[in-house]
Amino acid sequence: MAFPHRLDAPELPDFSMLKRLARDQLIYLLEQQHEVDKLYKVENKPVLSSNEQLCFLVRPRIKNMRYIASLVNADKVAGRTRKYKVIFSPQKFYACEMVLEEEGIYGDVSCDEWAFSLLPLDVDLLSMELPEFFRDYFLEGDQRWINTVAQALHLLSTLYGPFPNCYGIGRCAKMAYELWRKLEEEEDGETKGRRPEIGHIFLLDRDVDFVTALCSQVVYEGLVDDTFRIKCGSVDFGPEVTSSDKSLKVLLNAEDKVFHEIRNEHFSNVFGFLSQKARNLQAQYDRRRGMDIKQMKNFVSQELKGLKQEHRLLSLHIGACESIMKKKTKQDFQELIKTEHALLEGFNIRESTSYIEEHIDRQVSPIESLRLMCLLSITENGLIPKDYRSLKTQYLQSYGPEHLLTFSNLRRAGLLTEQGPGDTLTAVESKVSKLVTDKAAGKITDAFSSLAKRSNFRAISKKLNLIPRVDGEYDLKVPRDMAYVFSGAYVPLSCRIIEQVLERRSWQGLDEVVRLLNCGDFAFTDMTKEDKASSESLRLILVVFLGGCTFSEISALRFLGREKGYRFIFLTTAVTNSARLMEAMSEVKA
Repeated sequence: MAFPHRLDAPELPDFSMLKRLARDQLIYLLEQQHEVDKLYKVENKPVLSSNEQLCFLVRPRIKNMRYIASLVNADKVAGRTRKYKVIFSPQKFYACEMVLEEEGIYGDVSCDEWAFSLLPLDVDLLSMELPEFFRDYFLEGDQRWINTVAQALHLLSTLYGPFPNCYGIGRCAKMAYELWRKLEEEEDGETKGRRPEIGHIFLLDRDVDFVTALCSQVVYEGLVDDTFRIKCGSVDFGPEVTSSDKSLKVLLNAEDKVFHEIRNEHFSNVFGFLSQKARNLQAQYDRRRGMDIKQMKNFVSQELKGLKQEHRLLSLHIGACESIMKKKTKQDFQELIKTEHALLEGFNIRESTSYIEEHIDRQVSPIESLRLMCLLSITENGLIPKDYRSLKTQYLQSYGPEHLLTFSNLRRAGLLTEQGPGDTLTAVESKVSKLVTDKAAGKITDAFSSLAKRSNFRAISKKLNLIPRVDGEYDLKVPRDMAYVFSGAYVPLSCRIIEQVLERRSWQGLDEVVRLLNCGDFAFTDMTKEDKASSESLRLILVVFLGGCTFSEISALRFLGREKGYRFIFLTTAVTNSARLMEAMSEVKA
C-alpha cells in the first residue's frame, strides 16, 4: 500500500479527558477517603505538621519507603501517635510493602493506589513519566513496569476504541502487547462495537535503536532538552536566558505559538525565523500610530495582550538560542557533530577514536565521553580489544576508578562491548546472511543467539538506507526526508522502521532487517478487521516507545506525517536524550 501524498492530516483525539479522569480519582482518594486538606512537597526533609493524619503520594520506590519509615519511626521515638497513609502512583509494588515491613512500620501504615499512568504533555505527546523504566528493564531485567504499560494501553483503547492494526518489535514490546491483550479479553465488552479513532499502533523497544538516542540533537526542541533539560513538558530558563536575576519556568507545548513554529526546525533556521517574527511584531505595534480613538480602543482590548505575550515568548526563545549558541561554541559543537557523522557513515574511524581520546584526556565531560564511546562501539559492532582496553583505561584514569561498575552496566546493556574473535563486521554479516537464507531454521539457532547484544548497525544502515546519498549540499531549509533532524547525515532507525512497516502494512519484506536487529521472535503484526475504521482513523498512528524517546524522533515522525498525510501520537515511558541514557547506566551520581 502506498502512502497518500500530502493529504490533510486527521484531527487528533482530545486527551484532556485523561487529565480529568486522573484528577477526579485523586480528589476522591484525598478528600473523600482520607480527608486531606493540604499537600506538602516532600524533599527528604522532616515533615513539620501538627496534623493527626499524614498522607504520602509517592512513586513506588525503595528510597521513598525508607524516607517514610524514618518519619514514622521518628514520631514513635517522640511518643507521637498519628495515622499514616501511602498512596502509590501509578501502582503499588510488593517490594515497597516489604521495605515497610522490614522497617517495622507495616502495621502503622495503610496503602492505596492512584492509577495515573498517562500525562498529556502536548496535543500529540503522552508520557508515563517513568524515567526509571529504561534502567529497570534494559539493565536489571526488572519487568514490573510492563503491567503499567499494558494498563495504559488498555485505558487508551477503552477511551478511543480498539486499534485495528498493531505492530511491535522487541522483547518488552511483545510482553506488554500480550499482557494488554489479556486485559482486553477480560473486559471484552468495553471496546466491542466501538469505532476506532486510532488506526495503527506501534510498540518499539529502546534497545532496537540505541544509535538515534546517542546522537547529538540539532532540532530546536531537542537542543533545548539537551541544554536546559525539559521536565514534564516545562523548562527552567535561568538568568542567562531571561536577562534578569531570576529564573523562569516555561511550559513548552503547542499553546506557545512561537515555540510551536520552531520546535521541529533545524537549529540553523531558528534565528532567521525569530528575527522575522520580531520584525512582524514590531510592524503590528507600529500600526497604532495612525489609529483614531475607536481603533486604538479595539486594538488595546483585542490585540495588545496577545502581542505582549508573543513578545515575551519571543524574547525568551531568542535568549535560549543565544545561550545554546554560547555553550555549543565553547564545546566546539561543529567538530563534535563532524565526528558523530563520521562514526555513522563508518569513515575515518581512527581519527574519530583519537578525537574521543582527546575528549577524555581534556576531561570535557564524563557523560559526553561515555556517549561517544558507546556510539563508536554500536556503529562498529563492538570495539576491537586493543581500543576497548585503551579507552577504558584512559577514561578511568581521567574521571576516576569509581566509574568501573558503569562499564560493566554498559557491557550488559549492549551499549559498550568488546569484539571477540570472529566478531568483525564482515564475519558477523556473513553469519547473519547465512541464517536468513537458511529456510530450514524454524527458530533462532545457537549461532544467531551468539549475536545477541551486537548492533549490526552497518548492515542495517545499508538495508534501510539510513545514510542518505545526496548530490551537493543538503538543504536544511527545505528538507527532503527525515534525515534533516541530524543535519541530513542520518535517518533515525526507529522512524525508518515505522515508515517501512506502514508502507508494507506488516513486517513482510523486512525479515533480514528484523534478524539483524536480533528481534526474530519479537516482531509481530496483529491486523483485525478494518471495516469499522474510517479512512480518517487509519491515518492516525500511535507510536509507543518503551524505554524513552527523543525529541529528534518526534520531529522526524511529525515531518513524515506532514509528507504522507498521517498524524502521529507519541506515548513514551519518558522523554530521553543521550545524557539521560548514560546517567541511567552510570553508578556515579552527578
